[in-house]
Parts: sequence; C-alpha cells; structure tokens
Amino acid sequence: MKIDKNQLLRFTTAGSVDDGKSTLIGRLLYDSKSIFEDQLAAVESSSKQKGIEGVDLAMFTDGLKDEREQGITIDVAYRYFTTPKRKFIIADTPGHIQYTRNMVTGASTANAAVVLIDARHGVIEQTKRHTFIASLLNIPHIIVCVNKMDLVDYSEETFNNIVEQFEEFSSKLLIKDVRYIPISALNGDNVVNRSENMSWFQGSPMLHELETLHISSDINKIDARFPVQTVLRPQRKGFEDYRGYAGRIASGIYRVGDEVAVLPSGFNSKIKSINSGDKDVEEAFAPMSVAMTLEDDIDISRGDMIVKMNNQPELSQEFDVMLCWLNNSPVKPRTKYTIMHTSNEQKAVIKDIVYKMDVNTFKRNEDDKDLKMNDIARVKLKTSHRLMLDSYRDNRNTGSVILVDESTKETVAAGMIV
Repeated sequence: MKIDKNQLLRFTTAGSVDDGKSTLIGRLLYDSKSIFEDQLAAVESSSKQKGIEGVDLAMFTDGLKDEREQGITIDVAYRYFTTPKRKFIIADTPGHIQYTRNMVTGASTANAAVVLIDARHGVIEQTKRHTFIASLLNIPHIIVCVNKMDLVDYSEETFNNIVEQFEEFSSKLLIKDVRYIPISALNGDNVVNRSENMSWFQGSPMLHELETLHISSDINKIDARFPVQTVLRPQRKGFEDYRGYAGRIASGIYRVGDEVAVLPSGFNSKIKSINSGDKDVEEAFAPMSVAMTLEDDIDISRGDMIVKMNNQPELSQEFDVMLCWLNNSPVKPRTKYTIMHTSNEQKAVIKDIVYKMDVNTFKRNEDDKDLKMNDIARVKLKTSHRLMLDSYRDNRNTGSVILVDESTKETVAAGMIV
C-alpha cells in the first residue's frame, strides 16, 4: 500500500495522569529528530535546573509555564512534526477528569487516538473514560500503548493480560480498528525503534504504525455534501455573468454534469464547472476547497448545501445530539443559543435532556437533568430553521454542531448528531 508523503495524520493522546503521555510524545519527537536545536538546548537547561540527568522528555510538550512548574498537562498542546513518510499533528490532551472538554476538543478532528496504559496498573477507570470518548467521537483507529514495560521486567504475560482487559470492555463500544504495542517511553522501547528487550513482540514500533495507518478510507466518499461558504460575483471583465459557489467539500465526490439539489430550497440543477485554485477540474472530492457553477440561476447563499439528487441529508428543525458541555456556567432552561453547523448559523434551544452519560461506567441517568462543565448528555435541540443533517457516525463533518452563547460569544457545547 502506497502512503502519500504529503498526507496529514492527526492523532490525539489519551491516558490517566502520570501514564507518561508527555514523555511518550517527547520521545517520539526526540528519536525521530523532530526537535529544533534551540528547543533542545532550552529543555536540557531546564532539566539540569531540576537536577535531572540527561533530558526530561516531557518538557517538549508541556509548553505552558504552569505545566512545566507543576509537571502536568493542563491545556491541549498541539505539536507538528514530519517524517519522510507522513506529516503529523499531535493533540496532547490532559488526563485529569476535570479536563474532559479539552480531550473532546483535541480528539474531534483526529484520525487516530493513542491510549496509554501504565503496565503496573492495567486498565483503570480513566482508560475506559478516554476510550469511550474516542468511540463517541468516532475516531477510526486506536493504538493502545502499554507503557512503563521496563517497570514490569518487560513481561509478555503482563502485556497479554492488559490486552485481554481492554478487549473485554472495548468490545461493547463501536471501535473499528484497535492495535496494541508494549512500550517504554522513557527508554524508547518500541516508540520509534524496535525494542531489544521485548523480542517476543512481533508487531511494529508506534511510529511505524502511525506512518502506515490507512486513513484515506476514513473520509466519507459516498454522501456528497457541499456546504456553501460564500457566493462569488467577481464583476470584472470576462466574468460579468459568473456566479460561483465557494466552500470546502465536507464529503463525497462531485463531477461536472452531476445532477444536484440545493438545500433547503430543494431546487435542482446540474454542475456546469468546478474550479480549484486557478484551474478548472472535472471532479472534486473531500476535503478540497472549490468553487462550483450551476447550469441554472438559483438563489443560493451561505449556509445552503449542494448535494446529489439521489442522496440527500435529513432536513429537520428538531433532532437529538450527544452534547459535551464545555462551559463553566451550567445549562439554563429555555436559553437561546447560536448553533453552528457546517457554514450554517441558526438560533437553537435545548428542549430536553434525555439522559446524562456516566463516562466511567457507561450507565445512563435519566433523572439528572443538570448539565455542568465536562458532562456528556443526550439532548433534544430545536432550531429556528431546518438544518441539513447526517448522523455523526456516518459523517463527522455534517454530523457535528457547536453551541455559542449569544451574549458572551463563548462556545458552550460541542455536539454529535445521533
């Protein structure tokens, strides 16, 4: 299988506090030679001040001063690095329970999640919580790294027991692809280079798995969805009659001559031309940014969606979402929010909280109707106008929404359409 060297893989890290996430990313960056010399010098100097021999790898990711002083990860730290085979963006998310919202933010666009488990402790509540959120966010690939194998004498039996524990609870979740790797982030075993201490492990090191993950099929190529962001009317010589609809294709493939419907109006037409950058193309697909023209003059504006005639999303003003509450202030009944869905903005209210999810036990609580920060719940939303909806399971782009507080303009919740 050929890997596109320019292909970008986004992955998030998840694990309990002190499982070694920051050390793992530090090791990944250090051993793949993705650290600038000035960064290396600064971390070596800080390590010396702390009385640490060599380099404290965790400092490469704990970018905030508070994090370096406390030795914990607070915010989502994004790191970019590249190897000869692929480009990467890492979202290093906090392990603390009070930062669930940060994990949801960091993981929402990820192709893969690296779940860390301390070999001495095995699968714990936090492991289940983070894996549940990864499943909820429909992350296609999960790499389970059993870390600190050096502290259990690189025991194959310990590793196999943890794999068994993980399989037992993850089989209840909708996860497509799970891989397991025994590692020692501190010593570099099976991170970038194969471990000499675990000859019993026949799999690949973590970086090789990340470099070769097949992610092209993660994009929905079946349901054609093109949310219009803006209408182009150049009004210059040679373009007097040009009316183009510009945006980013959310999913699917469009070709010149395709019969399309414009939603929510329902008018039909055919694609006359597709422009990508400065050239005309015969076909375009997600996630390309393009401008389309249609054969017929239809009134189209920002927030409308161009779809295929024979494959249309649901149009609805009332729908259910799994909502993660991100704000310090709890949900107030009958409060109006701005809902943002693709390029569409409407007014919305939370009609009902169906149940709250206990992300540690996967139990549903139908009696508790108070939504506070970090809570995840199934809620009924009602919007001022119809939205063009797909379920999040089918389409992460057209199946997600955010709610914004009208007075403060703060993002208060992120939702996945059920």
